[in-house]
Formats: sequence, structure tokens, C-alpha cells
Amino acid sequence: MSQVRIRTSVPSKAAAGEVIELKTLIKHPMDNGFMYSSDGERIPRRIIHRFEAQFNGETVFAADWHEAVSSNPFISFFVLVKESGRFEFKWYDDDGSVYTDAAELQVV
Repeated sequence: MSQVRIRTSVPSKAAAGEVIELKTLIKHPMDNGFMYSSDGERIPRRIIHRFEAQFNGETVFAADWHEAVSSNPFISFFVLVKESGRFEFKWYDDDGSVYTDAAELQVV
């Protein structure tokens, strides 16, 4: 696959006890294994099957994905923050690849 690109949106600052919205998008074709190429060859299944978000090492959001998820999946979720720290995001691909991104959050 061509280069996977990840975009995340995390506020740089928040107040203690605030609920913040996080957004992520990963450029990925999410081939479901049911499509055929122009040569008539079946395109093997290759999807992002799991997404995880951690804050300071603790999982705050996780989702298992299946064939019905669209290409270039976008996800938005909310997290209650009490302290400054680091968000780490992971996408798990069927081919064994793990794509990551991270962002810092300062609680003021």
C-alpha cells in the first residue's frame, strides 16, 4: 500500500476535569477481501482491525473494526482529563503493521 498517513486533532491545553474531543483519521484503503482487481484477481482482505487510544499509559478508548468500516476511517471520541500527559494512538493492520501517533496535553 502507498504511504499510510495519520491525522490527529488533540487540544494542546485543557482545564482539569474538562471533557475534550479527540479526532483521528488514517489514510487506509480498508480492503474487505470481497473486491476484484481489473485483472479479475481477488484483492486480499487488509483492514485496520483495532484502534486504541491511551493517556499516560492507560487505555481511554478502544474499538475493534470489521469489514464494514469505510476506507480512510475517521473516529471522534471524548475523554475526561484531570492531569497533563501524553496521548498515544495505535492502529493495528491485518498485515501485522502497527501505525502510531502521539500528542501532548497540558492541563492548566
